Amino acid sequence: MARYTATKNRKPKEIVNAAKDFYGSGGVGLEIIDESDCCIRFEGGGGFVYIFTEPEAQMTRLDLEVKEWDKDTRDFLRKLDKLT
Repeated sequence: MARYTATKNRKPKEIVNAAKDFYGSGGVGLEIIDESDCCIRFEGGGGFVYIFTEPEAQMTRLDLEVKEWDKDTRDFLRKLDKLT
């Protein structure tokens, strides 16, 4: 299991929505197990991705716990930087 922390210039709901697009059925195909305004959990392929967001001033802090989806998670974090 790996943990990642990042700070992004996005609102928490934007990050959760982007995660659904990236990890969900239209993306890598993981199943959404739990979702709220601040967090989302996916499972599949023998692993999971859990994303928790917390607003900090003008930014949002992300804490991610990942098992078996490390490369995809790094790709997701890079993709967040490119969202308009």
